[in-house]
Amino acid sequence: QVQLVESGGGSVYSGGSLTLSCNVSSYAYSTLSSGWFRRAPGKEREGVAGIDFDGKIKYSDSVKGRFTISRENGGKSLYLQMNDLTREDTGVYYCAVEFWIRAEYILQPSYFKHWGHGTQVTVSS
Repeated sequence: QVQLVESGGGSVYSGGSLTLSCNVSSYAYSTLSSGWFRRAPGKEREGVAGIDFDGKIKYSDSVKGRFTISRENGGKSLYLQMNDLTREDTGVYYCAVEFWIRAEYILQPSYFKHWGHGTQVTVSS
């Protein structure tokens, strides 16, 4: 059984920073690919950052250079460092994991079956 719990969301002003955390409970870790996704108000869920089972990292164009994904403790902890936040970054952020997802697919929600419940990020000007 795979379980994910996010934390670290909150409210910040534009230009501020937040770090999201995701505790991952799984029966295997070395083959897990991990991702951060968000759902902005009125929009579809989109991938913002992912790291595949091989350690390859991919970012969406909208967050490249501002967000950093990392994985520690053998894959049991997933982080998303978010800097220079804008109002367009507002939304519910989800971590997700799945086995054997390659980097080229890591930002596509449909490839992931295991999801956390989400944490709200609100950026105001």
